[in-house]
Amino acid sequence: MQNYFKLTRPAMEWLAERYGTPLLVLSLEQVQSNYRFLTEHLPGVKLHYAVKANPDRRLVKALADMGSCFDVASDGEMMDLASMGVDPERIIYANPVKTASGLAVARRTGVHKFTFDSEHEISRIAQAIPGGTVLLRVRVDNPRALVDLNKKFGAHPDEALHLLQVARQHGLDVAGLCFHVGSQSPSADAYLEAIQVFRRLFEAAAAEGFALRVLDIGGGFPIPTPQENIDVVAMTGKISKALAQNFPHTELWAEPGRFICGTTTNLITRVIGTQIRNNQQWYFLDEGLYGTFSGVIFDHWDFHLETFRQGQFIPATFAGPSCDSLDIMFRDKMTVPLAVDDLILVPNCGAYTSASATTFNGFGKAPIIVWEEARAEMPAAVELAAVG
Repeated sequence: MQNYFKLTRPAMEWLAERYGTPLLVLSLEQVQSNYRFLTEHLPGVKLHYAVKANPDRRLVKALADMGSCFDVASDGEMMDLASMGVDPERIIYANPVKTASGLAVARRTGVHKFTFDSEHEISRIAQAIPGGTVLLRVRVDNPRALVDLNKKFGAHPDEALHLLQVARQHGLDVAGLCFHVGSQSPSADAYLEAIQVFRRLFEAAAAEGFALRVLDIGGGFPIPTPQENIDVVAMTGKISKALAQNFPHTELWAEPGRFICGTTTNLITRVIGTQIRNNQQWYFLDEGLYGTFSGVIFDHWDFHLETFRQGQFIPATFAGPSCDSLDIMFRDKMTVPLAVDDLILVPNCGAYTSASATTFNGFGKAPIIVWEEARAEMPAAVELAAVG
């Protein structure tokens, strides 16, 4: 299993006392480790970090310094990267349906690589960025993915040649094809099936006079969870072997988001209320569904709660601090009994958490501190036992 960042109880307690709760703790060393892992196990694949997963500027800068490219979905993400001095050559605007302001910012900042999956999008790209480089996104089926992105995006494989021809007729640089198997895909199977489909599409395109040069395999690489023991080494090994066999002379791209950032961040939250409702134990936390736990709704993620307590497990409901009855993260979640002011550590909180958090009800977003900076301030006894 790929390693992940997890604070120990002494470190959690010291940080909560020093900075308050709720608090997000980001490890840039884990960011770098995850990036290196993919470059090692997917050799020859140009990585484009999916900024939407976690746009924290310190995280993005760490990746930029390591040579990462970037996948953006909006004008805001492009402007953020531009303000950090990221070369537009390292950016692909990978939202298949782009806004007018997004296309305008792409033109202004020099971003010229795009994905598309419809005729309508072809004409919009061609008008905004004449001669722009495009990849056609083709739908692949993967019902085992945690989040199935293909319900919204991707042209049917039967439409691919027609759409490539239309893009060429509009004067665009038709560079290749792309796909996404969906988020947190648990095995290599969907990638291997897609690679075979796309090998046939490349050959069919060549017969129509296209010299496709890029294949983008998207993201979806899974992170370790307490519930699953996914062998990411074996998984990426199978993908890499299939790519080498089927696309030995093709430029290969990927768009990892969750894998790069998911294991980098811990949430420290606190019990602020406890009561019995309808014969079940309820715990109210100072972070909720409108904050870091937004991933429960938007990312279908089942967060692991570490209490560092001993006792007999009971089913409980966990709710957030807002006045909205929707703000319930978990029902019938097994936990040891807790008390007001108890701290809870939530690892693997780096992807689709703070990125989709809101300030609803006037609750501020949980601040994010960098672990390596905070660690330098710790007493020696705490620092020695700081990461699990």
